[in-house]
Amino acid sequence: MPRLAYVNGRYVPHAQAAVHIEDRGYQFADGVYEVVPVYRGILVDEEPHLDRLDRSLSELRIAWPMSREALRLILGELIRRNGLTNGLVYLQMTRGTAPRDHKFPAASETALVITTKRQNPISEAVLAEGVSVITIPDIRWRRCDIKSISLLPNVLGKQQAVEAGAYEAWQVDDDGYVTEGTSTNAWIVSAEGQLVTRGVEHAILNGITRRSLLDLVREAGIALEERRFTVAEAKAAREAFLTSSSSFVLPITRIDDSPVGSGKPGALTKRLREHYVSHITHAERKKALA
Repeated sequence: MPRLAYVNGRYVPHAQAAVHIEDRGYQFADGVYEVVPVYRGILVDEEPHLDRLDRSLSELRIAWPMSREALRLILGELIRRNGLTNGLVYLQMTRGTAPRDHKFPAASETALVITTKRQNPISEAVLAEGVSVITIPDIRWRRCDIKSISLLPNVLGKQQAVEAGAYEAWQVDDDGYVTEGTSTNAWIVSAEGQLVTRGVEHAILNGITRRSLLDLVREAGIALEERRFTVAEAKAAREAFLTSSSSFVLPITRIDDSPVGSGKPGALTKRLREHYVSHITHAERKKALA
């Protein structure tokens, strides 16, 4: 089955998909994106992802290229045409094509690109051992709450993690507090047993998996604090984990050169992953019956 992409109104072979060289996303990173997981052929947390997309577009004053309902239909059709069962859907909207000039063009048409990617679930071996993270200075701009396509600091940080043999890099602000990973949100279980993650502010992206997990945590009555934590506190924590659309809930067992807790995934992390997988399985069943 040939892989297809959706580009500005057309389904085209992925290898031939292209945008104009003066697309403002290409020249200025003047655009936003969303990554939506697909589980058993169903988009996970579709509405929250579209809500966040709407907020990002609004913050940058970029117009929707179509109605939300029309976008839903295209997402479903692209998943169907690509035969995607488990993986990711990537959406990118930019301010469109215009002669290169920093200011907004007087008139522009929002450009839309959508692609899909097959992805296997995290292996049982990785879940059993956990992953490592390194800590790096956070050098990003001050509006990380917008899911902008301007990701060069994230790219550099992720490459630094790869070269260090780590799964992810946790970014640290000027005051010594962890903000988030280059493509994930950061969590710990403190030495006192409290689940901790940084609160929503301009310094982090409010991850959809993060939001769903917070709802599940509150429903379960698990002690929770949304606050900043330092690298030292993280290294002294009982457990640590990350969340994202691609990895769900993934245990962290080493930070820099320090093992976290026993050096193995902790009980609460395992429980929360089970809760989240149960959540998306239940959502998938509900959609199938709708």
